[in-house]
Amino acid sequence: MAEPVLEIRNLNVDYGLGDKAVHAVRDVNLTLHRGEVLGLAGESGSGKSTLAYGLTRLLAPPGVITGGEVVYHPSSAAAYDVLGLSDQQLRAWRWAETAIVFQGAMNSLNPVHKISTQLTDVLKAHDPKMSEHSRNARAREMLKLVGISADRMGAYPHQLSGGMRQRVMIGMALILQPQVVIMDEPTTALDVVMQRQILGQLIELRERLGFSVIFITHDLSLLVEFSNRIAIMYGGRIVEEAPAATIYRDALHPYSKGLLSSFPALRGPKRELAGIPGSPPDLAGMPTGCSFHPRCPKAFEPCSTAIPVLGRPDTPDGAGRSVACWLHPAEQPVSAV
Repeated sequence: MAEPVLEIRNLNVDYGLGDKAVHAVRDVNLTLHRGEVLGLAGESGSGKSTLAYGLTRLLAPPGVITGGEVVYHPSSAAAYDVLGLSDQQLRAWRWAETAIVFQGAMNSLNPVHKISTQLTDVLKAHDPKMSEHSRNARAREMLKLVGISADRMGAYPHQLSGGMRQRVMIGMALILQPQVVIMDEPTTALDVVMQRQILGQLIELRERLGFSVIFITHDLSLLVEFSNRIAIMYGGRIVEEAPAATIYRDALHPYSKGLLSSFPALRGPKRELAGIPGSPPDLAGMPTGCSFHPRCPKAFEPCSTAIPVLGRPDTPDGAGRSVACWLHPAEQPVSAV
């Protein structure tokens, strides 16, 4: 396994304060290794985007980080906790070290500025000494890299298709060559063909430039094909993490199995699609014990009273995976994996 580039340790994020606070992310532990694609999957409201905004300190009020660490490992310096950075240090860290591609490209791009202005502004903010000619040359290079002709530099966002706007956002995220790129459901509003094109291009860029990716989506079928590892999130917690092929072949958590059963197999025999009964839990009033037990077809006595620990299961391939389920009690907690 490659060395880590980003470690999330016991991260907790709340909305609001005091007794009425909503615990949106609870005790999340994740490690992103250099050069890998880490998929983060789960239904809407499971805490995926909140986790992304929490680790980049982009939470809007009343969101607040109540505990944990986000340890970043630069390529040529000592590791440090992002949550302890000053505002000035944080501005230097964003985009240069870690960039994020938001869900709605049309809402992320400024509608009254040309594409060229929005690309070069990133360079101007992080490298004021860079000449205008060099900035424009770099912007044209990034557009070409993401498959857009340089003659679209003078276009406004509304003059581009949805797929082109999303490519511009990817180019903007990569323009400073960060080590980590966080993609928050970047293909949600696109058709299936455009999803394939953008994801294929993203993987090609990752192989060429060597950055790491946290890919957030509710569509587990995308992650199975494009990710190295997948973490499944439910009710603000990670409930399973394993290599993508392992999740697809032998998911252990009933929630993971439910997600896998909700899309058709690309190969092999036909299988009947099955949804997950019920609705995601209300984060303001979480059930006791395992948060999935009211919807779980395999729930039994301890599920409703005790929260299972995320850790290494007692399975032959347990060393490379973790799960939080009473069907597979953890031999070791995730911090020891």
